[in-house]
Amino acid sequence: MGEDEKTRRREDEYARGEAARVTPLQAAPVTPPPGEAMAAFLDAYYAARPVNATFTGMHAHDHRLPDWSPAGVARLQSQMRSQRVQLTAPVGEALEGAIAARDWDAIDRALADSFLEIQLAELDGRQFQRGNPSLVIGEATFAIIALMIRDFAPVEQRARMVRARLSQLPRFLATALAVVAEAPVPSTWADKALKECDGARALLGAGLDQWRAAPELPEELRDALRREADMALGAVEAFAAEVAGLARDAVPARACGRDLLELLVRRGHWCTRSVDDLLAEVRDAFAAERQRLDEMARAIDPAGLVAVQERLAAAHPTPDEYYGAFQRTWDACYALSAGRGLVTWPEAPIRFVPYPEATRQAAPSLYYLFYRSPAPLEWPAVHDYVVAPIEGLAGEALERHLRGWNDSVIKLNHVVHHGALGHHVQNRKGARAPLQVGRIAAVDCASRIAMFLGGTMAEGWACYATDLMDECGFLTPEERVSEQQTRVRMLARALVDLEFHCGMRSFEEAVSLYVDQVGMPAAAAHSETVKNSMFPGTALMYWLGTSQIHALRQREHARRGESFALRAFHDTFLSYGAIPVALVARLMAAAPHS
Repeated sequence: MGEDEKTRRREDEYARGEAARVTPLQAAPVTPPPGEAMAAFLDAYYAARPVNATFTGMHAHDHRLPDWSPAGVARLQSQMRSQRVQLTAPVGEALEGAIAARDWDAIDRALADSFLEIQLAELDGRQFQRGNPSLVIGEATFAIIALMIRDFAPVEQRARMVRARLSQLPRFLATALAVVAEAPVPSTWADKALKECDGARALLGAGLDQWRAAPELPEELRDALRREADMALGAVEAFAAEVAGLARDAVPARACGRDLLELLVRRGHWCTRSVDDLLAEVRDAFAAERQRLDEMARAIDPAGLVAVQERLAAAHPTPDEYYGAFQRTWDACYALSAGRGLVTWPEAPIRFVPYPEATRQAAPSLYYLFYRSPAPLEWPAVHDYVVAPIEGLAGEALERHLRGWNDSVIKLNHVVHHGALGHHVQNRKGARAPLQVGRIAAVDCASRIAMFLGGTMAEGWACYATDLMDECGFLTPEERVSEQQTRVRMLARALVDLEFHCGMRSFEEAVSLYVDQVGMPAAAAHSETVKNSMFPGTALMYWLGTSQIHALRQREHARRGESFALRAFHDTFLSYGAIPVALVARLMAAAPHS
């Protein structure tokens, strides 16, 4: 059965409200040949973004780094403009017709065109790779990490690809930085790049030595890796020295401006609402949810939130229980959600393991994720979710770690949001979507996901998943307060995202909001604001996606009445892959129902 027919059948069953008969997604799909325009788009996407390709499971470019030189950027811009013409993406009535007809190729072309328009807008300005040295060193470092941390091929084959990328790393860093150096750089972005250089040093030094000690590697290859890594380390030192000497912007972080932010909302999130309308709702919701947080906390302890936070920190696993606590919590989450019929769980085993030895020293200085989405083009038999190790910790340091990784953090963040019902289920379902863009858009790459437009689905669903588990009674009263605090923080991030990039709030004012109204420590507030400044429209996607899913569920429930079934709704919703929630709503509205 083709993927088109699977999706049509799933939608028909959903229309009849027969949740128990929704077609599972476990079976390997039989994908029809893509249209020529989409095939050309994907070929060009991977060729221009070889590190993204590796993380996605497309390995034809594992030996390469991207070309971020002045000439390379110009070529990419020209190529993407030509691609937009070749895609002939449907708009207006043609797009609505494609949605109604489930013309996946046409919808894919519309999504690809959105991606290209955003990428071109990014390259027209200095907000991203043309103006941020952090993205440059991040791309270089994760080009190597991507080949080290997953056993998609024999270690010798991967080592030869590592060697090839190491040999190109000096030129990549130098030519990419030449573009960045054309204009002053925000100081916070430069500081972040310098910190990531520390991670690169650790990776290319002791980390690579641990990795290349694998007994399967020939001695000559081990020696060659060390030689190339030494050259790469020299390039990192030169890069760091030049970044330290770059002219600095007058402001600590750069705002993208209203025009680009509106484009990201309209073309990235496919949201038709204005920035001003979104901002008004976020402001109102932020005030209301802060008040609700205070009321919830005081209902548990008259001393309020601080007292509840102390209770949460004190409830943590012992050192002997630490690693097993993740799997036990995962099992409980699965049992309850499956028992309640929330979603048809795909076959996607996961295990919780400490950081790999080779990346352990580098990880704290990098964008090193505990849960990194599996490669959709080569889904692993078992996916490794990495957690911070406790070996070597003792006394106060061990207690501090366990209090930070308490039962609530394990349950809400590492299990529900990331490793279970949230990202992991969505990623597995998305990997089998009929839309090619939907399969790959939310893949975690060097500094961000593969395509911005995958964000409201990826983050919206993961946040919504925690709401679902709360509905099922999975959270303790204290954990419900913790989740409410996360909701307040999510709204604060959306508020900063919108106000900062529209010029309504300064960097310093954003940091103050996080400290004074959300309760973040000063260092965390600073780091969060730096991240907000680097990736406009990204913090917004958490709140926007979650609220859109809740609204869609209410709409579908009202539309279908007694035939509405929650599992069928969720299975159908997730079946389209990592595409904007707003587009999913249009697809579901166009589906037949009885």
